[in-house]
Amino acid sequence: MALRGPAGLGPGSCGPLDEAVAAAEGREAPALVATGATLEDDEEDEGRGPGLLRWDGFSAWLHCVCVVGFDLELGQAVEVIYPQHSKLTDKEKTNICYLSFPDSNSGCLGDTQFCFRFRQSSGRKVSLHCLLDQFDKDLPVYLKKDPAYFYGYVYFRQVRDKTLKRGYFQKSLVLISKLPYIHFFHTVLKQIAPEYFEKNEPYLEAACNDVDRWPAPVPGKTLHLPIMGVVMKVDSHISVILPTVHEVDLFRCFCPVFLHSQMLWELVLLGEPIVVMAPSPSESSETVLALVNCISPLKYFSDFRPYFTIHDSEFKEYTTRTQAPPSVILGVTNPFFAKTLQHWPHIIRIGDLKPAGEIPKQVKVKKLKNLKTLDSKPGVYTSYKPYLNRDEEIIKQLQKGVQQKRPSEAQSVILRRYFLELTQSFIIPLERYVASLMPLQKSISPWKSPPQLRQFLPEEFMKTLEKTGPQLTSRIKGDWIGLYRHFLKSPNFDGWFKTRRKEMTQKLEALHLEALCEEVEKDLLLWIQKHTEVEIVDLVLKLKNKLLQADREHLPVKPDTMEKLRTHIDAIILALPEDLQGILLKTGMT
Repeated sequence: MALRGPAGLGPGSCGPLDEAVAAAEGREAPALVATGATLEDDEEDEGRGPGLLRWDGFSAWLHCVCVVGFDLELGQAVEVIYPQHSKLTDKEKTNICYLSFPDSNSGCLGDTQFCFRFRQSSGRKVSLHCLLDQFDKDLPVYLKKDPAYFYGYVYFRQVRDKTLKRGYFQKSLVLISKLPYIHFFHTVLKQIAPEYFEKNEPYLEAACNDVDRWPAPVPGKTLHLPIMGVVMKVDSHISVILPTVHEVDLFRCFCPVFLHSQMLWELVLLGEPIVVMAPSPSESSETVLALVNCISPLKYFSDFRPYFTIHDSEFKEYTTRTQAPPSVILGVTNPFFAKTLQHWPHIIRIGDLKPAGEIPKQVKVKKLKNLKTLDSKPGVYTSYKPYLNRDEEIIKQLQKGVQQKRPSEAQSVILRRYFLELTQSFIIPLERYVASLMPLQKSISPWKSPPQLRQFLPEEFMKTLEKTGPQLTSRIKGDWIGLYRHFLKSPNFDGWFKTRRKEMTQKLEALHLEALCEEVEKDLLLWIQKHTEVEIVDLVLKLKNKLLQADREHLPVKPDTMEKLRTHIDAIILALPEDLQGILLKTGMT
């Protein structure tokens, strides 16, 4: 199974356009890649790797696996949590219970897959996976785990069963993870859930044991991921091939609204409150995830809930009328929300998503006052006026594809490339300006604190747009200045700029450390002779603290710089009296 997440895009930045486009089109680019194992028995089990304990491998991918059933007396209940030592608070269990079943009005018979996302309970201890944090650091922002949220990947089965009092068998197998690998986990569930419903707990235990033997999700590596003997590998005969780990079928989700896709891109970019009203959790979750994905590689920094119910712990917080709607994208299916959320400024009402190859009727933009119930006609209900003129070329291209019966996958590549180029054109001027806030390398002195970044000045940035604005890379006309002014007040700008500022500050710290290393290296013995014991001890402590900071914050320091500094520290300590040597060798490196 080949799993690719578009790469070449550093955390918080957008990277070169051609690399990103190559990734969007499925061409080779540095990426998270995973291929599965063959059907043969694992005779040479590589195990969990050095230093890993039982369930460490499992925890790199999943927090736990839950089975949610329906009890006539209790209602929805978590029947199984595996591994059994997995910790979930009562609040988290309640959220999982209600989010793992479609609303009763959805009428989902048979098997249904969807995704939800919920907030972690406060006070939960953060798991100490330092190695995984390092892997996470190297990923593009849209593939990073979110420490404050869990994803739930659901395989729900509802079939008639006369032997049960309720007349139906209703059960969900749910994978709980911090990783946003939507496509990957849905594929895993498709492989194991049908068998689980036939074989129950022993099968689930065996599947979890397989996951525990998986290597960590390391970016750029080919991983072998065997699960229950299923052949998951790139093979011309038997294979399950995933173009990416995280993306949904973009064109299928945008198909009913592709005439308004650029307006929706603006709303997501600006972090506007959006409700997606859909007939089932599958449609709501796919559409919400497609919206979040449309501004990639820029990360969507606000909250989003692919499937949201009236039982959600944040229900009151998100539906109150005492304050403006929060910056969040909600996917809902319960008709109750049509009334509860009718004061929200942007509501997308969609019908059943058609199978690949079938094209639904295009919906219109309508006034909010026309939305009274969930039975209202599909449409985009908003009073928003886009800043940019509509790009007719992309619409013609997609319409031509529809007429020629171009596969949905190919349409998705076209639409994803369009969104990618639009986002790149928008973000590159910001990247260029923020890069100019970095002090010159010659201003870094080894014996002084690292210089500070210059302040971001909105008006100064606006002046740069005349010569180096989005008009250099985009054919789209309109009020780009107005769009930027609005964006600078949004949660997405705040999150993006904080990420970039942190990266640049760490870069300054790394350059300062390298300058310090070079200065000490010039003539170490002469330096030691020229300074007092107090000054030498102070330098040793300073260098040790710098090394600790570099390790703790994963500073982008060259590996040989770290080794040289350790060697210099040892050499300096050996030049001191023995009593000081003993103290300094024990200090600061634990």
